[in-house]
Formats: sequence, structure tokens, C-alpha cells
Amino acid sequence: MEKLRIKSKTHHWKSPSLGRQMEMNIFGTSGTPVIIFPSEEGGRDEWEQAGIMSSLDEQISEGYNQFFCLESVADESLLNKNAEPKHRIGRQIQYEQYLIDEVIPFVRKTNNNPYLIFSGAFLGAYYALLFALKYPEKVDKVIGISGTYDIKPYLDEHYDDSVYFNNPVDFIPNLNDPKILKNISEIDIRLLSYSNDPQKEESERMSDSLWLKNVDHNFYVWDEVISEPWKLVDSMFIEHLF
Repeated sequence: MEKLRIKSKTHHWKSPSLGRQMEMNIFGTSGTPVIIFPSEEGGRDEWEQAGIMSSLDEQISEGYNQFFCLESVADESLLNKNAEPKHRIGRQIQYEQYLIDEVIPFVRKTNNNPYLIFSGAFLGAYYALLFALKYPEKVDKVIGISGTYDIKPYLDEHYDDSVYFNNPVDFIPNLNDPKILKNISEIDIRLLSYSNDPQKEESERMSDSLWLKNVDHNFYVWDEVISEPWKLVDSMFIEHLF
């Protein structure tokens, strides 16, 4: 793996929203800020360990982008089979508050570029898109890679309002507020998949839900058959970052 010339800086604090220490890795000091959500099995080091940050060396060293790689609480929320489903979704809502009340204000304080990008792969794509759809005034672009946008399989058939409002394929088709839809339409949304992507139908279903509400966006399927998705994530991300 190519050695990364630009080192990250780790920022941490005790999160009031989550009640525990949270950390993020920050790459770069200026440029358009990008918040990276980890996948279901990853953390703040995931994209660096996958070699993606090395591929972004020029963006970082030339000051084109600053990357904020977040920690996850997926093992305490959607993936926590030891907790009741209502507690899993409750923990996710706390993660949402962490993002809105803590992470985004920190990014805004650190970086004065007004344009903000959310991105992630797999479950990280879900978080990136979900929070953009719920807070469209706070984000300008979303890059979701091989995302799953239906969380019901994680919740053992539990379904209530908290699940509904955190499940984009459910709440978007029923969203009729013209102001909110206009704000969502102003986001540059890119849903990315590949030929043998196990989540391709999920991404297509999400795309169909957005088109149903006349939300302009892009859904791309790369003509690639691969066995190790992370080898494609960096190319997909870099192509759609600009």
C-alpha cells in the first residue's frame, strides 16, 4: 500500500449526545470539507487503512479538501443484537444528535468553506444520505457508495415512528412538504454501485424513491465485477468528489 505523506490529526472530546469519548481523524487543513461515515464494521481509521486517503494525497496536500473521518456507534446501535430494537434505533438517534449538535459545528469552526460534503460506503452511505435528507440545509453534496438504505433487516421486525423516520426508502415516498423537497433537490446526490454489487437493488430502490418525488440526483452503476469492493471505493469516490 502506498505510504500516505500527509498524516492525520486526531480530535477527541466527551460527547454530550452519546455520553462517551468520541474521536475523529482529520486530514488536511483547508479546502472543501468532507465528512466521512464509516461502514458497519469500520471506524475513523477505515478509509486510511483501505488506502483511500493515500489516493487523496494531492487533494489533501494541495489544500483542495479537508477530510473528517468519523467514529461509528453502529456496534451500539443497528448491529447490537444484545439490545432491544427500540434501544438500537434510540442509540442511532443519539448519533444523529452527535453529528448535528457537535460534529458539524466543529467542522464549521475548523473550516470556513461553506460547501459541505457527506460520504460513506456500505452502511456509511446510509448515514451520509439519511442525515442529508433529514437536514438538507446543512449539506451540499452526498456521495453514497454501495449503500443500503433500508434498516428494517437490522431491527428484527420492530417498526415504529423512530424506524420510519430513519428509513429513507419509507419516509421519502411520503414526503410532500414542497420546501423540504426543494431543499433536498438542491443537494448534489450521487448514489454509486457496480455490476455485482449485493446492494445494487437497494441503491436503485432509493433512486426510484427520489425520482418519485422529482428529486434530481445521479445513480451510477460502474461496469465492474469485483470480489473486493474496497478496491473500487477509492476510484468511485475520487471520480465523484469533483
